[in-house]
Amino acid sequence: MNKVAILEGLLFVVGEEGLTLHQIMDILGITNEEAKELISCLKEKYDLETSGIRIHFLGNTFKLTTKKEHREYYQKLIENPENSVLSQAALETLAIIAYNQPITRVEVDEIRGVSSSQMIRKLVAKGFLKEVGRSEDMGRPILYQTTSEFLDYFGLATIEDLPKMDHFIDGNKEKSETDLYHSKYQEDIENS
Repeated sequence: MNKVAILEGLLFVVGEEGLTLHQIMDILGITNEEAKELISCLKEKYDLETSGIRIHFLGNTFKLTTKKEHREYYQKLIENPENSVLSQAALETLAIIAYNQPITRVEVDEIRGVSSSQMIRKLVAKGFLKEVGRSEDMGRPILYQTTSEFLDYFGLATIEDLPKMDHFIDGNKEKSETDLYHSKYQEDIENS
C-alpha cells in the first residue's frame, strides 16, 4: 500500500484543517520518522514545476495549498463573470450564514452536515462573506457574516428583507398536507 498516496488523500480530505504530525502517525500507524519521510516525499513531488499545489506547514499542521506564483490565475478565476453563478452548495452556505450571522464555519458545517471551509473561502473571495471577529468558543474560531455585495446580488436593501423562516416552514407544512390530501383523494378515486 502506497502510504504517500494515502497521506496525499488524507490532506486533501481535511482541507484547510490540516493534519498534525501526531495525527498522521496515528492514522497511518507509523513512527515519527516514517511520517516525516512521507511528508518529505510529498514535498519533493509538489516542489516540481509540474505541480500546482504544495505541502505547507501552518499553525502546527500540514496542509495542501496552492502555489503563490500562480496567484494571478486564481484571482482571474474568482473574478471571471462566468463563475458568478452560485452553486447549490454556495446558496446553502450563504443562506445558513445570512439567517444565523455572525456564525462560525464549524456551526455552518453542523447545519449543512458537510465541510464548508472551501465554500466559505470562495464566498469570502467573491465578496459575499466577511470575517467579523472571533467567537468566544474554544479555539476562538472566526465569525462570518454577509456583506453589502451579498445584499446587492440578491436585490436586498437590508438583511431584514430576507424572507422569514417561518414562512418557509408553514408554507411547506401546508403544501405537504395539501399533497397528502390530494394523493389520498386520488388514490380513493383510482380504487373505486
